Amino acid sequence: MIEVINLHKSFGEKKVLNGITLTIPDGVTYCIIGRSGCGKSVLIKNIVGLLDPDEGEVIIDGQNIHNLEKDELFRVREKFGFVFQGSALFDSYTVYENVVIGLYERGIRDEKFLVKEAIRTLSAVGLLPKPEEVGTKEFESEWKILKDKMPADLSGGMKKRVAVARALVGNPSYIFYDEPTTGLDPVTSEQVDNLIVELAKKFSITSIIITHDLFSVFKIANYVAMIDDGNLVFDGEVEKLRYSQEPVVREFLERYKTKVV
Repeated sequence: MIEVINLHKSFGEKKVLNGITLTIPDGVTYCIIGRSGCGKSVLIKNIVGLLDPDEGEVIIDGQNIHNLEKDELFRVREKFGFVFQGSALFDSYTVYENVVIGLYERGIRDEKFLVKEAIRTLSAVGLLPKPEEVGTKEFESEWKILKDKMPADLSGGMKKRVAVARALVGNPSYIFYDEPTTGLDPVTSEQVDNLIVELAKKFSITSIIITHDLFSVFKIANYVAMIDDGNLVFDGEVEKLRYSQEPVVREFLERYKTKVV
């Protein structure tokens, strides 16, 4: 479980987070929405320990991460997977190398284990047949082709799936998605939404998604938090967002032309 308690963060004279308090239960899909520059990304950076708050606490599974030593914080971060906006694959690395790089950076060099993890996660995101088919001619053919592909050889949807596979290695408890459908066509966006829902159910992962795509929010989220100018203006079940009478929320919903009634 993630608990954010009275979180404040400023950069110089600019107040970015103004006393944010929220709880993200285990196993849910939790979307964080709001206008550009409202503080969403700063909130996530505080949650994962990339920034230190000016005031307040972030509790991950009972540990206040901003009181941890460096090596302790790294161990907590092993619980996290990240899917970056635009996928952020390394152009000079193959699909296989991109997927296992996080494990490699942790000092894991067992090639059999790395291959097994790559196959497991690439199968989970639908880029390979199921792992139990390993050894079949069909599987070996597809694996041989996919593992050595470069990012430039992949479609936008395939890049996103490889990015998700990379986030799944090591069986994280939490996956953070940064604008996962930005720049994708409607069909591919729907496929990504379906993948997020499927993986959340299959692996009981807590998914935290930053997004502007309210169609995705109403499709995938269990809970939603909305931030406006550093303040938490909504936090609750996704269906309740439709009927919120908070003016800032209503304006946001109407601006993005989402059917809310």
